[in-house]
Amino acid sequence: MNTNKQANDIVHVLEYNAERTHLMIPEYGRHLQKLIDQASQIEDREQRNKAARYIIKVMGGLNPHLRDVPDFQHKLWDQLFIMSDFKLEVDSPYPIPTREVINLKPERLDYPQKNPKYRFYGNNIKYMIDVANSWEDGDLKSALIKVIANHMKKSYLSWNKDTVEDKAIFDHLVELSGGKINLHDTSEELLHTTDLMRTNKKVSNKNMPSNPKIQSNTSFKKKIIKAKPFKKNNNPGTNNKTS
Repeated sequence: MNTNKQANDIVHVLEYNAERTHLMIPEYGRHLQKLIDQASQIEDREQRNKAARYIIKVMGGLNPHLRDVPDFQHKLWDQLFIMSDFKLEVDSPYPIPTREVINLKPERLDYPQKNPKYRFYGNNIKYMIDVANSWEDGDLKSALIKVIANHMKKSYLSWNKDTVEDKAIFDHLVELSGGKINLHDTSEELLHTTDLMRTNKKVSNKNMPSNPKIQSNTSFKKKIIKAKPFKKNNNPGTNNKTS
């Protein structure tokens, strides 16, 4: 009977995750959460401050690789107040956060892509076109427009992996420039597709030189394969030298 009573008492003391309180920051574990809860119930403020500083040391010990990171201590103190559900009243070396600030939602960020229709050109092309529109007519502007058009053709080929006519690039240039840059009536010709594709292949990872260690290992293996196989001498008394 005593054994059964002890077993029932042990089972009654067991805690299940469904019955436990929710962890604010699960990465620190439940034991640290209990330490913070106990520190929040200490009546003496000096003892609470001492317990809080001890908990901060424990939290820092769990992340030793972040000790030298700037504002790491500030982050730990913020997490301490968050895990205490903002009930811990101690003297913090940093401004004490509030529930409203922690739950504040960030403002919506606009998507940086302004021309999703031609995403393969990127935003830098549009910025270069705007700069070209702001320049006065002359040789520098003409040279910049030609550079922009060739770069557009190169970007188009890198994205689509196919040939493209100069007319299509000129059409896109007119559209992106708001009709201010039109190369249809000029005799300008862009770089040939093969030249641009050759440039793209040079910067491709597929044509990067292989690891020299791998090459040396491969050549070493070839030497081993070509080496003459070893033949065991079944007559140890005979001399292997040839006359």
